[in-house]
Amino acid sequence: MNLRDEHAAKHERVLEFLDARGLDAAILSRRCNFSWYACGTARNYVGTADDVGNSTLLVDRQGARVIANNIEAARLGAEDLPALGIGLVEYPWQDAAARAAAFGKAIGGRRVAADAPLAGVRAELLPPEFNRLRWSLLGSEIKRYRTACDDVVAAVEGVARAAEPGATEDKLAGALAAALRARGLLPWVLLVAGDERARRFRHPLPTAGRVERYFMLVTCAERGGLIAACSRLASFGPVPADLEARHRAVATVDAALISSTRPGATYGDVFAEAQAAYAAAGFPDEWRLHHQGGSIGYLPREAKAAPGDPTPVLLNQAFAWNPSIAGTKSEDTIVCLTRGTEPLAAPTAWPTVAAEWKGARMNRPAILVL
Repeated sequence: MNLRDEHAAKHERVLEFLDARGLDAAILSRRCNFSWYACGTARNYVGTADDVGNSTLLVDRQGARVIANNIEAARLGAEDLPALGIGLVEYPWQDAAARAAAFGKAIGGRRVAADAPLAGVRAELLPPEFNRLRWSLLGSEIKRYRTACDDVVAAVEGVARAAEPGATEDKLAGALAAALRARGLLPWVLLVAGDERARRFRHPLPTAGRVERYFMLVTCAERGGLIAACSRLASFGPVPADLEARHRAVATVDAALISSTRPGATYGDVFAEAQAAYAAAGFPDEWRLHHQGGSIGYLPREAKAAPGDPTPVLLNQAFAWNPSIAGTKSEDTIVCLTRGTEPLAAPTAWPTVAAEWKGARMNRPAILVL
């Protein structure tokens, strides 16, 4: 499937959604929806922490066009939009009346819904169900996702292998950010923890503290809108027996989560398998100390699983489970296919630990000994 075909398929999904709800058009300003609809070819942000971008897609039965100020229109028109033939409506950045007129003309008297409130634009909000249009990936998306995941894993593992005792968490975070950006990836999440901080905190933002014995690197990084998650641990010298045992346990929980992720199952079904695996491994309450992950794609987590969650697992949906036990964690990006669930990244030379749950056997990343 080429980009034009992918775009046509996504446009059809939007039209079906509009028809089912009696809407005439959708206004998409959130980065996740903008990237998804534009097949990863267009970026509507400057501030990388922004959820709502500075340029807006209006999608209706006639097609799509971007409404943007002249600052953003120059780049969008020259670099991003030509690949899909999406139209462009430009207004002067300083002219509020011109902006209002641009949106007013595009909307007319029609019933429209937006994925985020826009100043001066009268539109109802799209219901949360719109997000699910992104969840089942097309073949061309999965192909792009695989290359992004390969590069995220290469960046994380490369930084881990090059680490030296005494490096600060901030230095490792900086090296990982540089490795990701050098591969055209944008970090959304960067977590680094060494030694005691890795045991104490499940979301360890990096500090100036030094890593002496072992460390954990965690990232969610995006390219073309698609976000890949990865965690790796490394030890300077032999891994302590207690840590090794906890890591084997968390790999078992990960195997339970991965093997249970199949179309027709609910997030709650998968979560229950994780709870059972934690208990079987001797850590029955660890799941209470950190979320276990969930579906991923155009957000670091499209939806997080929880006990009893009725949300169904979809075919061609990506997931990033992240079970953790104090001091250790297991996390990669996977996709649920007709032939089974599999990692999106290709195998590497990283050491592995054998994990099994209810007859399902797989290798999960071990703790690297440096």
